[in-house]
Amino acid sequence: MKLHDLKPAAGSRKAKRRVGRGIAAGQGKTAGRGTKGQKARAGGKIPAWFEGGQTPLHQRIPKLRGFTNLFKVQYEVVNIGDIARLVELGELEGGEMPGSKASKKGPAPITVNQEILRAGGLIRRLDRPMKVLGGGELSTALFVVADAFSASARSKIEAAGGTVSILETPDAKRPAIGVDSGGKKGEAAAEAEGPETTEAEAATEASTATGTEAETEVSTDAPKRTRAAKSVASAAEAEAPAADAEATPKARAPRKPRAAKPDTDA
Repeated sequence: MKLHDLKPAAGSRKAKRRVGRGIAAGQGKTAGRGTKGQKARAGGKIPAWFEGGQTPLHQRIPKLRGFTNLFKVQYEVVNIGDIARLVELGELEGGEMPGSKASKKGPAPITVNQEILRAGGLIRRLDRPMKVLGGGELSTALFVVADAFSASARSKIEAAGGTVSILETPDAKRPAIGVDSGGKKGEAAAEAEGPETTEAEAATEASTATGTEAETEVSTDAPKRTRAAKSVASAAEAEAPAADAEATPKARAPRKPRAAKPDTDA
């Protein structure tokens, strides 16, 4: 055995596939590269992001410009001039509310709110807040109820003798009427209601009152106890809660002493 006789184990090494060694070898001629072209040349390596010279994808896509405010309030917008046009057409009429007394100051102003303007065709949706803008002119006194007003719209409405009313939405949770911020009832509400009694206490008081009435009836008619008195006493015992029965065990009747047996021997 010499050094040149050493060989690897059979099947442990696989010969590299030799291409371009002629047609007879099976991998000759084009050697698997196709016919000519950039990829058939030596050193013709193309990066994975190359798109053949056209504008790359990262340049074709528009960049992020600005942002969308998720907390932006979308208003239904109406101008003062549009409201005045409805007044001139006679679609908005003033008058006293049904059941109210006539005012000495004069006729009530025309009321304008979101529902009325939707019926008149000036706005489309009621699920959004309404904002009144100052476009146009106004010469009629109006009572306008909306969620927001521009400064010019407010000034024009007040200049025409009308008034504005803003529908305010609370930003934080508010306690209910008669309840303070801590969740407890106010002093006035607590005094009006009186001391609180639970259902268990009310049932106990009722059963106690029934038991005392039964005891008085039984004690007065002890010598002549009738069937009616026995039924009242049994009903009172049945209505007593089981908890009271467990808490206070029944007292056993005292045992009578046994009579002494006579002495037979004597």
